[in-house]
Amino acid sequence: MYWVAPRHLAGDDGALAEQVGDTLAGLGWRMWPTARHTLLYVSPYELFGAEWVLAAYPFELGGLPVAWQLSARTHADSVMAEWNAYFTAGVPYEALVDLLVAIGTREAPDVGFEGPETVLKALTVLGWIRDVDRPRTTVTDPGFSASVSLEVLPSLVQDADPRPDLVGWQVWAEPVLGAPYLWCASFSASVPHDLVAAFVSSLASPVPVSRRTLPECAGGRLRVVRRS
Repeated sequence: MYWVAPRHLAGDDGALAEQVGDTLAGLGWRMWPTARHTLLYVSPYELFGAEWVLAAYPFELGGLPVAWQLSARTHADSVMAEWNAYFTAGVPYEALVDLLVAIGTREAPDVGFEGPETVLKALTVLGWIRDVDRPRTTVTDPGFSASVSLEVLPSLVQDADPRPDLVGWQVWAEPVLGAPYLWCASFSASVPHDLVAAFVSSLASPVPVSRRTLPECAGGRLRVVRRS
């Protein structure tokens, strides 16, 4: 077992489905398999959904297949999701777990009074750096291997707001500039900023995480703190 840092380069240890699924079960979410060979979880009040969609291969972010899709509805009988968030394989499961715990404390999925600055501040207090050219929309880790940015959404990212050219938070890890991404995440425009802040705060946490296997593409950027 390796204890490694930084967290955003630790990968998912091949356990993204199990770790997130166990968390959802502990939060009381119900699960059943679908005809598309995916696993669908629904929160106790049926306002939130989480689906392991890797087998269905819905689309890619940064050249990587989406593995988890989170969604929220304002009413249990609503057909259209208010917002969606997408995560590829390789994302550190601790950050996704912390996001789900934050979601579990919400009474209404579409209420979020904080603005984009809450996401940026959540990272800068942990030592991440604002982009010189885009200080109000983009932050990078001190090693320049991960970024969080408010960008125009990819075409397949769905949101209840139909307006064109919407922006949403995009998060990715790129251990080596110009090399393939380690993982990517995309939040649609209506995702409350405080929920995005919960995800990125966990992502940027300096606390080491345990892994049995390490991502090869992280190379010398990933530091082994100790072994056990």
